[in-house]
Amino acid sequence: MNRFTTTVLSGLLGAALLTATSCGGGASDDAAAESEGVTGATLKTSEGDIKVTLFPDTAPETVANFAGLAEGGKAENPKTGAKRFYDDTLFHRVIPGFMVQGGDPLGNGTGGPGYTFEDEIDPDLSFDEPGKLAMANSGKHTNGSQFFVTTAPAPHIDGKHTIFGEVADKKSQQVADAISKVETGPDDRPAEDVVLESITINRADG
Repeated sequence: MNRFTTTVLSGLLGAALLTATSCGGGASDDAAAESEGVTGATLKTSEGDIKVTLFPDTAPETVANFAGLAEGGKAENPKTGAKRFYDDTLFHRVIPGFMVQGGDPLGNGTGGPGYTFEDEIDPDLSFDEPGKLAMANSGKHTNGSQFFVTTAPAPHIDGKHTIFGEVADKKSQQVADAISKVETGPDDRPAEDVVLESITINRADG
């Protein structure tokens, strides 16, 4: 069971804290092979598509995990039993001027794949501009399935989250921005469900 709750600093938002609790375990030892050839992904949402470029060279294990969950075979969705872990999950937490967060199979901030894996922090990558795709965590080496896309620069979290991709185009960033601005209730949860319908992984050979 994965517990993830986020409160963040972004301009006037206040103090920043990212917390989660996860079961131990590990991802594949063949991460480099599994992520080889992966170039990007399309996140089909109820608000439009978000196309991202992925970084298998700097974050092979994270990209392999993301692709494996998206395509099936890594872990089943504990709520639906679906092999494609991310299908029909929610963006359960959105904060305007900061980020949109998804990847929780339970849709309430407590879900995960049943394992964790280590960070892949690249010092040459930072949250210096909008559109960074990164893993949510509760501290060092607690990555699971939850991820976020930034909608503004967020230098206060540099070095704390694995950046494994970036938004690929302006239209996709506009979709992420629109999701971040929907009406929310308690815990920054959208008042009306914003659904991650599916994730399609793109590869150099296909």
